[in-house]
Amino acid sequence: MNKPVVVGLLALGVVVVVAIVVAVLPEKTKVEKDSIVIGMRLEPAPGLDPTTAAAAAISQVTAYNIYESLTRIDGTGKVGPMLAKDWTISRDGLTYTLRLEQGVTFHDGTTFDSADVKFNFERNAGEKSKNKNKGTYQNIVSTETPDGHTVVIKLKEPNSLFLFQLAQATGSIVAPETAESNATNPVGSGPYKFVKWTKGDSVELEKYAGHRNAANIKISKAKFRFINDATAQVTALKTGDLDYMPNLSAPEMFAEFKGDANFTTLQGTTEGETILAINNKHPALSDVRVRRALMHAIDRQALIDGAMYGSGTPIGSHFPPHHPAYVDLTGVYPFDPAKARALLKEAGHEKLELSLKLPPPSYARRGGEVIAAMLADVGVTAKIENVEWAQWLDLVYKKKQYDLSIISHVEPMDMNIYTRDNYYYQYKNPAFDQLWKNVETAISEADQFKALQVAQRRLTEDAVNGYLFELAKLGVARKGLNGMWASWPAFINEIAAMSWVEAGT
Repeated sequence: MNKPVVVGLLALGVVVVVAIVVAVLPEKTKVEKDSIVIGMRLEPAPGLDPTTAAAAAISQVTAYNIYESLTRIDGTGKVGPMLAKDWTISRDGLTYTLRLEQGVTFHDGTTFDSADVKFNFERNAGEKSKNKNKGTYQNIVSTETPDGHTVVIKLKEPNSLFLFQLAQATGSIVAPETAESNATNPVGSGPYKFVKWTKGDSVELEKYAGHRNAANIKISKAKFRFINDATAQVTALKTGDLDYMPNLSAPEMFAEFKGDANFTTLQGTTEGETILAINNKHPALSDVRVRRALMHAIDRQALIDGAMYGSGTPIGSHFPPHHPAYVDLTGVYPFDPAKARALLKEAGHEKLELSLKLPPPSYARRGGEVIAAMLADVGVTAKIENVEWAQWLDLVYKKKQYDLSIISHVEPMDMNIYTRDNYYYQYKNPAFDQLWKNVETAISEADQFKALQVAQRRLTEDAVNGYLFELAKLGVARKGLNGMWASWPAFINEIAAMSWVEAGT
């Protein structure tokens, strides 16, 4: 561990300097604003270590702020260097050689080197690992460290998404000395270090003076405040208690800030595929004709207009429209109530009763009301049951005690969930498993995109779920704040990229 060096100043010298500065500064000189308060709907849980817990709220606070990863993605989703400054990939896609940044330290003063990468990879792949992307690391045969700033990674099978996955919050590099206490006292190599977590209220960070880019970072102090209520979010922005709300909870309130000279609005996309989740082992829903009928019964645009106030992009499969490999499959099941009734009659389910369990988010509760009305028009009674998150996780996600639900899957490039055994959709298709393997083992980008498109079409053909719309990102910031991501290719609020344009704002 490196020992910190403390430089002392004579008290008398400090007093003299301050007196001189005060004497020569013009009276009207403004002090540049160097702090920010960011709003979040949910508090991180259960802790602040994204390598051991899956909640998106954790990455919103910690990713690229407290922690860094070997690679990074930008606001457009493009992969670039971070702790790894460059790399080479073998022709067979099995060997990655990464050159690491030098002179990097963790917030506790320990140095970062290739041994830390090896530790993280082995920890993430270990038997006790709770890393959401554990499979990525279990695909590694060996992590070699020929010197302190070089890592050679050998894979069992090619993984065209490997560098992208390393850029996620789950790829955060932690120090061996502090890894076990990161949930409550996170230590990374990022531009900001942890100061305080006031449970139920906020997390505070401050700029890490030892960061290699500290001189270019404009924001010195940051606070993440947890405000779940949509009206309270708006009030906090208007009173100045918040500087930035990356994504308003209620889309209808976004319009209040458009055209207001005191605010900047940012309208973009997320990775949130909002779906009508379907239990594929339900006696009636196991019939693909019934699942297709449900899709023909739903008018996606009317749903977006009615439940989301026009914010959202229709989708026809489990894939984001902003990705270059996206295929627009919304036309496969156009809104056609007559077709829906015909399919239900053909399947012998002209009168069908189903449960519709809805978690708390407004897109689910509002969307559920709209969809229930549309289904009723074709003879399907969807009985709405509003449940809290804990109940949803227990009844729907774990126990699979549901018929239909509405949920937004927010993780990037997450079609691999359709290959999981005993997942809550209860869909299992060896043909799709192979299609996803083709995605992961593709070596060229062209082959990867082609495989992604085939996989999208298969999920649509099987009508595994009702694919509704991609969640919009509706950000609001006080005028003068720059550097925010308009879209969320991952749930990241990169404070080091932000700055205030005008002094005194």
